[in-house]
Amino acid sequence: MLPATVTDIATRVHNHNWDLDPIIRSALDQDFYKLLMAQMIWRLHPKIEATFSLINRTKRVKLAESIEQAELVAQLDHARTVRLTRGETIWLRGNTFYGTRQIFAPAFIDWLAAFQLPEYHLERTPDGQYELTFAGRWIETTMWEIPALAIVSELRARAAMKHMGRFELDILYARAKSKLWNKIEELRTLKNEGPLKIADFGTRRRHGFLWQRWAIQALIEGIGDSFIGTSNAKMAMDQDLEAIGTNAHELPMVYAALADTEEELRQAPYRVLADWSELYGGNLLVVLPDTFGTTAFLAAADPSLARWKGFRPDSKPPIEGGEEAVAWWLRHGQDPRDKLLILSDGMDIDTIKDAIRRFRDRTNVSIGWGTNLTNDFRGCVPNSNDRELAPLSLVCKVVSANGRPAVKLSDNPSKATGEAAEIKRYLRIFGNAGMSAHAVNV
Repeated sequence: MLPATVTDIATRVHNHNWDLDPIIRSALDQDFYKLLMAQMIWRLHPKIEATFSLINRTKRVKLAESIEQAELVAQLDHARTVRLTRGETIWLRGNTFYGTRQIFAPAFIDWLAAFQLPEYHLERTPDGQYELTFAGRWIETTMWEIPALAIVSELRARAAMKHMGRFELDILYARAKSKLWNKIEELRTLKNEGPLKIADFGTRRRHGFLWQRWAIQALIEGIGDSFIGTSNAKMAMDQDLEAIGTNAHELPMVYAALADTEEELRQAPYRVLADWSELYGGNLLVVLPDTFGTTAFLAAADPSLARWKGFRPDSKPPIEGGEEAVAWWLRHGQDPRDKLLILSDGMDIDTIKDAIRRFRDRTNVSIGWGTNLTNDFRGCVPNSNDRELAPLSLVCKVVSANGRPAVKLSDNPSKATGEAAEIKRYLRIFGNAGMSAHAVNV
């Protein structure tokens, strides 16, 4: 349900009369999958060390030239002071997630309630970027990924708007609201044609906390029960929505990095899923296949994985990835109409419409709408260069585990991360079947 009043975002952005306007306001301002993965790491791998690093794939944007280092330090330091509130702890303890009550162990919630984000390393690089890394126990450093991305993304937006007047800001947000509402009206038409499921996946590269909240409220108003929830745990709690999220590439990246033999490396993605299924079941049994290439993953996967609830192709074009999933289910005697297909890579209104119309009668298709929901201000900036507010392809990836380099290959080689020699070794082991490079915009 919409709140009684909607925040005047332009006024809030304009009236910076306080020393620090916090970007991270809550320990639950996290993607829900991070909490699920953290519980698995806390239970099974509490002593593993892992280092995460901020990676700006949009090289033309020099982050250190637009974001003041002192402002970045202030926001990072503030995030380290944030703790779970009593109400947030009660929500985690008592709520039902994915049909399971008390999915989080009481001891894990106790750990989370006392948790403080660990220290970080920050320095400016000669090419105008920031080196921002988080080193320490995996269970601690993993929790930096979402806050770090949200902080950098919002600080860049604030820098671009710093010199805008009150009237300019009003026009900016009016145009952005109109642009998003036009997309929602297209979703309404799509909803009238048949089943539609949309979730917010936009925390990590959002324009700002307030804008993400406005976008969620617009979707609630605009498409009703076709808006099935949000990946952001804080906003799920505040808006009484479903918290959405399963697992991410980080898990197989760490498992692979720790492998002692080539065979252990090949088996790493499947070991992750075996461990995952020990903790979670039902609708949380979703396969993420593309860390080292979807085609290779499916060729070597045990047929029992086809009985899992769902499949999330994350780096192939949505139609191509969806068709590969449907074909895999059929090969293993599964009815795709009983399965969940989650499409979430760079989705926007046109790819959403194409994917829904392609798959809605063949499987249970759901869209994770991310950066293009919460940070699409292109064409909205008055008398200025749109590029200043265009979203970045910004990620925070695990780069090592217990001192060993971590690698992600991806179905899209443009998304590969890791040392060049290690990427070459992984390609020798997993191959490059089904991989195809294409531009990464968000």
